[in-house]
Amino acid sequence: MTLLVGYRSGVDDRSGLELAATLGRSAGLRLVVVTVVPTSWPTPVAGAADRDFARWAAERGAAAAREAEQILAEICPELTATTRWISARSVSSGLLGLVAETRASMIVIGSGTDVGHGQINIGSTTSRLLHTSPVPVAMATRGLLHSEARRVARVTCAFRDDASSRTTLERTAAICDETGAALRIATFAVRGRTMYPAGVGGAAAEEQVLQVWLEQADAAQTQALKALPESGVQPHEVTSVVGSGRSWVAALDSIGGERDDVLVVGSSREHRVERLFLGSSATKIVRHSPVPVIVVP
Repeated sequence: MTLLVGYRSGVDDRSGLELAATLGRSAGLRLVVVTVVPTSWPTPVAGAADRDFARWAAERGAAAAREAEQILAEICPELTATTRWISARSVSSGLLGLVAETRASMIVIGSGTDVGHGQINIGSTTSRLLHTSPVPVAMATRGLLHSEARRVARVTCAFRDDASSRTTLERTAAICDETGAALRIATFAVRGRTMYPAGVGGAAAEEQVLQVWLEQADAAQTQALKALPESGVQPHEVTSVVGSGRSWVAALDSIGGERDDVLVVGSSREHRVERLFLGSSATKIVRHSPVPVIVVP
């Protein structure tokens, strides 16, 4: 099995390659790094402009492949990795077209330079992959660098106590089994921004509701973890946590994270068969995650 890695040269961000190296090293997978260059419009007779464009695209693709090869030699010389370039109408269509050919178990992409350091960009390419990919998609935070361990140490599963998230928990446990990482199950609560007048007692009522919800979330996590061995996988270390805050950033920050962490998010229950699709909450988690995210079917 392989990791299919999308690489775009000249963006001063190699986070996708760094994440792929960490995942590949952790699970013993080979890397296939691909740069997608634009293809020219088909015409009955290619003119000089068409030939010049095709030549430029080929030179750009070959240069990107060489650049990726040099980076891989620096960050993961011990891994089996190949680099190549292809032409396609879009980056997403080019990568998706190679999934079956490369027998990819996952697509890995970086965040480019359109977001701040340590954030994940869900641009047009990422969005299409998350709506149409038949395999999990891993997204690196901008500027990601591997930790001293150079492997995934802990995988956190975003859990919301329904059938879909229980399946996600099983998939996350399988990832932990493959990589030797610890498993953490996390549920998030984003509190409202309501301001209550003095003496009304609304703030106290909100705290009581939140406390009940936190207790229910903790009980649901405990039940899900007890049932996990029935799936046939049992990570060597399992913990649980509930994060809350006035925003998604605060809720995610409240659980803490390290450079060798990965967060796993499941697809929405409304996704099409064998395709990924993110619901509104999952999208917010991905956008505000301080660590790389893997979206699984």
